[in-house]
Amino acid sequence: MAEENKTNNKLNSETVISIHGLKKMYKLYNKPSDRLFDAFGLKKHNYKEHYALNGVDLKIHKGETIGIIGTNGSGKSTILKIITGVLNPTEGEVNVEGRISALLELGAGFNQEYNGIENVYLNGTMMGFSKKEIDKRLPDILSFADIGDYVYQPVKTYSSGMFVRLAFAVAINIDPEILIVDEALSVGDVFFQSKCYHKFEEFKAQGKTILFVSHDLSSIAKYCDRVVVLNNGDKLAEGAPKEMIDLYKQVLVGQFAHEKDEKISELPGMNLNGENTDALEYGSKDAVIEEFYVTDAKGLRTNALIKGSEFTIHMTVRFENAIKKPIFAFSIKDVRGTEITGTNTMFEKAFLEDVGKGERLKISFTQNIDLQGGEYLISFGVTGYDEDTFVVYHRLYDALNISVISDKNTVGFYDTNSKIKIVKL
Repeated sequence: MAEENKTNNKLNSETVISIHGLKKMYKLYNKPSDRLFDAFGLKKHNYKEHYALNGVDLKIHKGETIGIIGTNGSGKSTILKIITGVLNPTEGEVNVEGRISALLELGAGFNQEYNGIENVYLNGTMMGFSKKEIDKRLPDILSFADIGDYVYQPVKTYSSGMFVRLAFAVAINIDPEILIVDEALSVGDVFFQSKCYHKFEEFKAQGKTILFVSHDLSSIAKYCDRVVVLNNGDKLAEGAPKEMIDLYKQVLVGQFAHEKDEKISELPGMNLNGENTDALEYGSKDAVIEEFYVTDAKGLRTNALIKGSEFTIHMTVRFENAIKKPIFAFSIKDVRGTEITGTNTMFEKAFLEDVGKGERLKISFTQNIDLQGGEYLISFGVTGYDEDTFVVYHRLYDALNISVISDKNTVGFYDTNSKIKIVKL
C-alpha cells in the first residue's frame, strides 16, 4: 500500500496541462456596421471588451480527474476550447503534454453527409491515427456506441443521443492520454451515462487525465480529485470537490463576494433558488404561503444539497382570516411524480394553536437529506379542519426544485446508511 501511494504521488507530480495568465477577449459591437468598420480600420473603439477569461492560472497533473464548475458565461467551455486548440487565447500561455481526445460539442468534427463509420475514420485521421490503427479500434468503438445499423446511415439523420454515443465512443476508444469532455453526457440516457462513467473509472485506474465540465454536481463530487470554480472569467478557487461545490452554491445565491465585485448578481432568466414560477396552486386563500425556500447545514439559501447533510425547509404564511389549529405541510416527489416523503405539523404534534387574522408565521422543518443523488420537487400546504370538514387554505404543488449531490448512490429512493460489520468465522 505504501509503495502504491508513492507511485500515485509520483504520477500526480507530473504536470500535463499548464495554464498561465490566460485571457480571452471578445469584441461586443452595438450594431453589425460597427463590426465592419472595425474590420477595415475605419472607426476606432466602436466596441466593448468582454473577457470570457481574465488571467486564469491552472496546473493539471497526470492521472487527475479535474472538474470545472460555474454559472453560465463563467468561461468553462472557453478554457476547454483553448486547451484543445479550437480557440486562440488573447493573452497567456497554455502548454499540453500528451495526446488529447476532446468531446466539446455534439458532432464537432463530424461531416453531416458521411455515415457513422466514415466519420469514425475521419475523426481518427484528424487525431493522427493511421487507417490500420483505426481498423484495430473500430470494433470497440462500434460496441461502445451501440447504435446498430445506424452506423451505415448519414449522421444528419441521427438523434442527439446517437450523435453523442458515437462521438463519445470515438473519443474514449482511441487511447488518449488526456480526455476532455464538455457537458456531452447530459444527452445520453442513464445506461449510456453509466457506461461512460465506468470508462472514466477505468481511465483513472490507468493513470490517465480527465478534465470535464458539468452541471451535474453529483458526478463532480463522485469522480473528481479536484474542482475549479470559475465565475465571470475569473478563477475563484480550486480544491476538494465538496468544498468547491459549497462555494459554488454561495455563488448561485449571490452570497459569495469576489474581490472584484461587491456582490454577484442573479443572471437574467435564472431562478437561483429553484422556484417553479408555474407551480400549481389552489385553496381558499384564508391563509397564504408568501415565501418558501431551503437552507443547507450552514444556513445558506440553496437548492443544491449534499447527501447526508442537514437541511431546512422554510415557509412563511400570512393569515387573511382567523383559523383554528392550521396544519403546515411539505412533501417531496421525484421528477417522475412519485411521492417519496413528507410530513406536517399535525403528524409531528408540533403546532396545535389557533391563529388570528393578520398574523404571519414562519415555519421550518429540519432534517437530514438521505435521498439518493438527483432532482426532486417540494410541495407546500396549509390546511386544517372547520368543525369536521377538511379545508385547504393554500397549496403549492411542485413549487421548489432541489438537487441532491451524492458521491454514493445505493438502491431505491433513500440511503439506509447501513453500518456494515464482517466477521471471519
